[in-house]
Amino acid sequence: MLLNNFLEQSAARLPQKVALVCPDQSYTYLEIETQANCLANMFIQTGVKKQDRIAIYLGNSAEAVISIFAALKAGAVFTLVNPAIKPNKLAYLLTNSGAKALVTDSRKFAGIREVCVGLDDLDTIILTGQAGGSPILNKKILFWEDILATCFSEPLEPLCINIDLASIIYTSSTTGKAKGVMLTHLNMVSASTSITQYLQNIEEDVILNVLPLSFDYGLYQVLMAFKMGATLILEKSFIYPYPVIEKLVKHRVTGFPLVPTIVSILMQLKDLAKYDFSSLRYLTNTAQAISPRQTNELQRIFPTARFYSMYGLTECKRVSYLPPEQLVKRPTSVGKAMPNIETYLVDENGTRITEPGKIGELVVRGSNVMQGYWKLPEETAKKLKTGLYPWERQLNTGDLFKLDEEGYLYFISRKDDIIKSAGEQVSPKELEDVLYEMKDIVEAAVIGKPDEILGQAIKAVVVLQETSDLTAEDIIRHCSRNVESYMIPKYVEIVKELPKTTTGKMSKKDL
Repeated sequence: MLLNNFLEQSAARLPQKVALVCPDQSYTYLEIETQANCLANMFIQTGVKKQDRIAIYLGNSAEAVISIFAALKAGAVFTLVNPAIKPNKLAYLLTNSGAKALVTDSRKFAGIREVCVGLDDLDTIILTGQAGGSPILNKKILFWEDILATCFSEPLEPLCINIDLASIIYTSSTTGKAKGVMLTHLNMVSASTSITQYLQNIEEDVILNVLPLSFDYGLYQVLMAFKMGATLILEKSFIYPYPVIEKLVKHRVTGFPLVPTIVSILMQLKDLAKYDFSSLRYLTNTAQAISPRQTNELQRIFPTARFYSMYGLTECKRVSYLPPEQLVKRPTSVGKAMPNIETYLVDENGTRITEPGKIGELVVRGSNVMQGYWKLPEETAKKLKTGLYPWERQLNTGDLFKLDEEGYLYFISRKDDIIKSAGEQVSPKELEDVLYEMKDIVEAAVIGKPDEILGQAIKAVVVLQETSDLTAEDIIRHCSRNVESYMIPKYVEIVKELPKTTTGKMSKKDL
């Protein structure tokens, strides 16, 4: 199966069903299929060839969704670019990927026009929104509405097989330059199939997504909904929560994917009891773990919803999930491997770890594991190692975990995040969980600070409820009662907000 078959099969089976609501306009599966065919035919007419890259520089919108499937239908490789990035970073991504075509908004075009002029590989620019703007002599400039009005809507014959690339997803790197994760149709179909299996998705589901499509967690909400023939409510963000909550109720949403930032916002809203959330069947969380206290608050706000704590990384999309019925018994676990995935831990020598409680690096086997990093063979070699069998490569995640007696996974830290203080190794997450036990703490981050005596001193940075009078001394006393002496923060800083990435993850490097 190819990734674009998700749309094609749902359009054939449920042509008049609402596939997408964005922001207040509805699109049926047939409408999206027809428009994606028009755009795919246009791509081919302008010279896009099999496995050429097409960049999509749009916010959460119907045009972004249509562009994804159009690129796939044309046999191309799509790369979603966060609309918040600056022109210089956009130039790097377009140059690095060798993008042949770019889909963006007319309003953004003025700010990136000069960037586009100097890109040799970029041949075609498609502008959504109101037509206008000065042309670029060495590029084809086409307008979305003209394409839909003039291009053929007939479906194309399949141009790829499932081992061809479907997407390059750019992720952050310690080198400062984003790395392009190469994913085939097989990789992405496998991940989508496994996730929809354990979430028990059905075509009657209504999924509300506020996460950016440039974040793979947001992208997969589209893919999974279209795979099942479900309905997706696509919002631009959760900055203004009440309109989103009202849509959750209005559309009787059944699935709501979260990240810790959204959880923190929800916990500060005071009047959620008046809303009817009875349609909500499941909540999910990934990107970063949330504390048991936050989990309890979510269950109080959404009493009918099953909560799935999950772990994943862009290099394979998803790894594990905790069945909701295990949440009370194992509140800090991220569960076991999802269907069609195998995981295990290894020590520093690569030897497999089987003892409960012993910390090791997580290794992932499965058809969802990436092909490597685009144009970065050395970085690829660090992550993809010879597998259990000579025909495979396994993913060494770089993340430290431990197992309990029944084989459930517990995230400890990314290798680079472990704090080495006074000869001891401190897991930031373990201390963050202790901090979250204090009800006045809304967000917490633990980092290491260079120290001449300790090597690294522990620093806690926290955000408090607006009405809180908690002090740094109160926080240190709480820690001293609940953790070993070497884990007690030497420094506590109270701030109004923690720095975040564009995907809502906490950015510790900015602390």
